Amino acid sequence: MSEQLTLSAEARDRAGKGASRALRREGRVPAVIYGNNEEPQSIHIEEKLLNKLLGTGHFFNSVVMVEVGGKQVRTLPKDVAFHPVTDRPLHADFLRVSEHATVHVNVPVRFDNEDASPGLKKGGVLNIVAHEIELIVDAAEIPDDVVVDLTGLDVGESIHISAVKLPKGAKAAHDEQDFTVATVVAPSALKSAEGDNETPAEGE
Repeated sequence: MSEQLTLSAEARDRAGKGASRALRREGRVPAVIYGNNEEPQSIHIEEKLLNKLLGTGHFFNSVVMVEVGGKQVRTLPKDVAFHPVTDRPLHADFLRVSEHATVHVNVPVRFDNEDASPGLKKGGVLNIVAHEIELIVDAAEIPDDVVVDLTGLDVGESIHISAVKLPKGAKAAHDEQDFTVATVVAPSALKSAEGDNETPAEGE
């Protein structure tokens, strides 16, 4: 299960571009906490600390306890805007959630037992269609990843979401479409599929 992260913050009195620029010069990132039928709260957080949490790789599917003025607010990170050139974080959005709220989160997919896939043993290539799966899950039970077992998968075969064993209590957000998570393709088939992408569509 994803660990709970903590982030210290300070209330932000002034809004506007000028105030935000001043904060960024001081190594702070403007942010907002919203949702749960409460007024949005403007805050600012330390850029270094935000970058450290972003570097964990599971920031967006973890509960983050934001500490503001001695009070902890349970949140889910929803968005971080980055500078297009420097990649520095410019702004962050956090959604308030109650402890056992049902939330939508994107969880990374991990593929196991590649050695037990006949298709991969023959030299086939694993074509990953979904690197992440959107889950509907209890905020206190967000998993680190979704494990997909490749045992028995041959060339030309696919794994659909209906065949994936999801963590307890989790449901795929769009499972009614029974979307493809991954397929095993022959290397030559992969090459021709890439070549087809260059063919103009009809009517162009």
